[in-house]
Amino acid sequence: MKITPLTALAALVLIGVGGFMAGRVSSPASSEKDQSGPAETRSTRASARDSAENGGQTKNSSHPTRPERDAKLTIQDRLARLESIIRGENPLDRNRALLAFIDQLAPGDFEQAVAHFRSLGLTEGRMGEYSLLLTAWAQADPLSALAYAKENTTGGYAAGTILTSWASNDPEAAIRWAKANHPGEEANPYMPGIIRGIAASDPTRATELLTSMPKSVERGKALDFILPHLLQQGTEATRSWIAAITDDALRNGAIMRAAEPLAASDPAGTASWLLANPGEAAQRRMDDVYNVWSKKDEQAAWSSFSTLPTGDARSNALRGIINGVAGDNPKAAVSLMDRFPNDVNDRMVQHFVWRSFDSDPLTSINAITRMGDQQRRDAMYRRTFEAWQEQDPTSADTWLRQNSGSSAVFAPR
Repeated sequence: MKITPLTALAALVLIGVGGFMAGRVSSPASSEKDQSGPAETRSTRASARDSAENGGQTKNSSHPTRPERDAKLTIQDRLARLESIIRGENPLDRNRALLAFIDQLAPGDFEQAVAHFRSLGLTEGRMGEYSLLLTAWAQADPLSALAYAKENTTGGYAAGTILTSWASNDPEAAIRWAKANHPGEEANPYMPGIIRGIAASDPTRATELLTSMPKSVERGKALDFILPHLLQQGTEATRSWIAAITDDALRNGAIMRAAEPLAASDPAGTASWLLANPGEAAQRRMDDVYNVWSKKDEQAAWSSFSTLPTGDARSNALRGIINGVAGDNPKAAVSLMDRFPNDVNDRMVQHFVWRSFDSDPLTSINAITRMGDQQRRDAMYRRTFEAWQEQDPTSADTWLRQNSGSSAVFAPR
């Protein structure tokens, strides 16, 4: 089964870009269903069933003609060859050999090849090769590939990879299959894979599918697949796309995800954009933007901060600047909190402690007194002191004796 260079590249990067919960798959025994039973019978039966559900056959005319197979090789020979490839040490050699191996497979050969591949253990290092096999199978016979995935896999990675490949060739057929195989009102778990397959070639259709999904983990995954393609189109295109979203939760999620990469190229513009779109996303991302900005152009970041009115946005911006200082120079960060005491809030102190503790635990723990909420302050004292005792019990106990008035904070619970 010869696959195009573009499709091969897409399969190879599936695992690096994010994939469908690849980390959940460690071995066929722990994460996949049993594979017993006649492979060809199971695949053929499932393919016929799914074809009937979708009211027609998928497109195959776009696939290249398969090269002649070596008739002398038995299936055992082929599987042994596959195992030899997978156990190779050089990843480039493995992928070249695997592509050549795939070129020799007929549609009916894929189920046994994939099953044997999985039996060798789906380690993290093999997931890219797994993607190649699934991508090629999806081009040769997507219905059989999906029938196998439904019956033998969990977690969504296999089905998502297959649907991504299928949707890149025949999106409407893939959409029909996804709808037929997931009745109900809840989010369709098959849609993220389809959206991923068409996000680059048909962003309008991908957006239609995304906005039709209810708020869910699946919708968040689909959004993650679309955004990189939007960001490639530029800042204005990304902001315009987000502004057109009418669902508040979805728009907020898009702002959350887009703010940090946009800040990398345009922190000033991104800060203004967040200020113009107040809400949870702006609250949670303003510190990231000013953190990036202060590292790129500290003077400009401070100049912008000075214009912000008192309130959450100003405190969040200061937190971002302080976060950038706290790890390397905790005392300088404390000086900034002293300089702007009215803008310091509990969340800022918590972030400071998390970032400064490893380099200066004494300065870190002494800053906790700035927290206004007693319950949160006491909890922060306990966690920080316990960590300090593990790291340097002598210094921690000395501090505790000198601050005996606060000893109740550390009472066992």
